[in-house]
Amino acid sequence: MRKIVTISETPAVLKNAADWFHEKWNIPLSAYLDSMNESSREKAVPQWYIMTDGGAIIGGLGVIENDFHDRPDLAPNVCAVYVEENFRCRGIAGELLDFVCRDMKSRGVDTLYLLTDHTSFYERYGWEFFCTALGDGEDVPSRIYVHRQV
Repeated sequence: MRKIVTISETPAVLKNAADWFHEKWNIPLSAYLDSMNESSREKAVPQWYIMTDGGAIIGGLGVIENDFHDRPDLAPNVCAVYVEENFRCRGIAGELLDFVCRDMKSRGVDTLYLLTDHTSFYERYGWEFFCTALGDGEDVPSRIYVHRQV
C-alpha cells in the first residue's frame, strides 16, 4: 500500500530518507540530514516528503528556500523530485506534488517555485512556466515553474 510520509511528522524515517535522497541526487548526505533535522511542525520550510510502498521508498521531494539558483526572490522551492524508475508513469509524482502543495498551503505557504530542465511535465499538475534562472555552476538557464494555491 502506497502512503505519503512527512519527515517532520515521522522522524523515525529521517535517516533512511536522507540516505535515499543522497543516493538519487549525489548531494552530500549531511545536507539532507541538516535540512530534515531543521524541519519541524512549527516551521513551514524546509519540509521533506517520501512515498512508500510496503515500507520501501518509491518517491520523494522536498521544499527548501532556494534550490541552488540565482533567483533567491523566488522562494520557497520544491526540490529533489524523484520517483523510482519502475514506479514511473503511475501518477506518483502528481500525487506527491499535489500533497506538498496542499500541505504547504496548510502551513501558510500558497506559492511554490520549482527549478527544472523538463519542458512539459509539471504543466500536467497545475504548474506554470514562470521564468528562467541559472543553477549554481551552470552555464545554461533552467526553467522555473510556479504553483499558486488559491
